[in-house]
Amino acid sequence: MDIEMQTVKRNGNDTVGHLKNGHNGDTMPSGRLAAEVFSTSQGGVLYRMKRELSKVVCGKVRLWMVLVLLAFIIPAVVLGSLAWCSAMYDDPDEKFDRSSFRVPRLFNGSFSLPGLTFTEDLLSVSSNQGRALAGNLQGKLSTLYKSSPALGRYFSKAEIYALRNGSVIAEYRLTFVMPEEHEEQLRNFTLSREMVYNVLRQFLYDQQGRDASSSSSLYIDPVSLKLS
Repeated sequence: MDIEMQTVKRNGNDTVGHLKNGHNGDTMPSGRLAAEVFSTSQGGVLYRMKRELSKVVCGKVRLWMVLVLLAFIIPAVVLGSLAWCSAMYDDPDEKFDRSSFRVPRLFNGSFSLPGLTFTEDLLSVSSNQGRALAGNLQGKLSTLYKSSPALGRYFSKAEIYALRNGSVIAEYRLTFVMPEEHEEQLRNFTLSREMVYNVLRQFLYDQQGRDASSSSSLYIDPVSLKLS
């Protein structure tokens, strides 16, 4: 199509007003022509893209099929690699021989149970009521320290060795064992009095936001906690 541009003088300035079609002499507004040219260029780009994507790569496999396949394969490979690395990774801190833990580390303390009323049957932890209460408290302390990431491997046992009046006050003993080669470091840091005390105290404060209440028979008052 032959297009001839005609100029129109207006107020002394040359401006492009219309474009003349060489075939029939009709005039075409320049804005319309620009829109057609833009539309044609867009169609050309899309056509080229479709043509490129439809190219045969191998046999009946086309380029667009390869791209779609890669879009699924790459994320799957990445996720699979991460899962494999996670499974194969060995945490050095998880490798320890507990049979080499022979040095004992003992702590004594007490706490009160405001939800209980003291009776003469609690004077001895060997009585039926005393033995049941002591067993429940020992289980509670053992579960806590065994589940501690820092102290679990060193924890040996918890013992309630006395119950006395004052609501009910329980006196307890905690036993930890540690390897001799790290004894000094453990005494000063991981198995320090502050660490063992704070783990128990935090647990007691957390229980207030869970199912335990101050009226529960096994509720331990955090403020009453002592450890030495």
